Amino acid sequence: MTALSPHLRQATPVVAVRGEGVHLHGEDGRRYLDFTAGIGVTSTGHCHPAVVAAAREQVGTLVHGQYTTVMHPPLRTLVEKLGEVLPAGLDSLFFTNSGSEAVEAALRLARQATGRPNVLVCHGGFHGRTVAAAAMTTSGIRFRSGFSPLMSGVVVTPFPTAYRYGWDEDTATRFALKELDYTLQTISSPADTAAVVVEPVLGEGGYVPATRAFLEGLRERADRHGFLLVLDEVQTGVGRTGRFWGHEHFGVTPDVLVTAKGLASGFPLSGIAAPRDLMSKAWPGSQGGTYGANAVACAAACATLDVVREEKLVENAEAMGARLRAGLKAVADRTPAIGDVRGLGLMLASEFVTADGDPDPETAARVQRAAVDEGLLLLPCGAWNQVVRMIPALVIDETAVDDGLRAWAAAVRRGTTDAAEG
Repeated sequence: MTALSPHLRQATPVVAVRGEGVHLHGEDGRRYLDFTAGIGVTSTGHCHPAVVAAAREQVGTLVHGQYTTVMHPPLRTLVEKLGEVLPAGLDSLFFTNSGSEAVEAALRLARQATGRPNVLVCHGGFHGRTVAAAAMTTSGIRFRSGFSPLMSGVVVTPFPTAYRYGWDEDTATRFALKELDYTLQTISSPADTAAVVVEPVLGEGGYVPATRAFLEGLRERADRHGFLLVLDEVQTGVGRTGRFWGHEHFGVTPDVLVTAKGLASGFPLSGIAAPRDLMSKAWPGSQGGTYGANAVACAAACATLDVVREEKLVENAEAMGARLRAGLKAVADRTPAIGDVRGLGLMLASEFVTADGDPDPETAARVQRAAVDEGLLLLPCGAWNQVVRMIPALVIDETAVDDGLRAWAAAVRRGTTDAAEG
């Protein structure tokens, strides 16, 4: 019989038949708190009425108007709405389907605009699974192994991952910037460097926020050496961190911003934003694609942006994120197996460690499985999958946060007790 690839294994045993807000309803008749949001995609919750209505209306009028062939109203409206929330000066947009495609579009633009071959990326970053994006990804070998050679011209430099180094943030930041300068002196000359690409918060790399001094340092070096600062906001954008864009926590504006995931509440849509004069340096014919800026996805994105504004979801992400973080810290304080709690807004994670402080993916997996039994859906991340992350929809309220924390506390008790008994 025909079946899905055996490597497409679900993180939970749930067969979802319906979604509503922060809940999924399983084929088993149970209702689950979904703290995965489709890996941060369903920003306005499952099946938000406004998003559903916009998509339904668009399906009945125009499903697909290929955007290098014809213009359609949802795309025109989306450009206008994004102009209201993008950083000043980032006034030119190009749309694609996935985060990987958008990252590669940013890479192509950077190389064409600067005429330089190399790109710097930070250790622990995730930028996608296609060949160029995978070459830029260093959050885990599972994303880049087995199909070498990968794209050349990628140079890896440290990220200020304080917990992994065992340092405070200031020390980790100074180290990362000094190593960046050493990299520019020994591996990739500034004259050969087109861009540095970084996530404001490492995603698959373990939900590690950058620091203000680090991003300021990247911005200063980009300006001094003439390369571009590209911020991958695929996961951190559209309110996820308690700011509309994750970089707003750090007071730094990129040359190119990459967005996807929460932009269209589950419909496939991604894009890059850059100043018009920079975007104009892309070579003719280098930007395009069959499905990019699909009319239904654009209509859903317009509705998403309206909901985020009207329901004050950015502010809600900040408030509910603080409530969730406090609860996670309380659990961690009484659980030696949790070494760190970190993140921004509603992008939070707990790292599991052994008694020696080493990564403990086994306990993390037990806790994540136990959470399903408690009615809470979660995902792992980190190089060893030793981190359990929480990324609920931005519509979450206090009741759902507290329900999730009760389920988390119970799952942690079960998972760590099983480890001790084992």
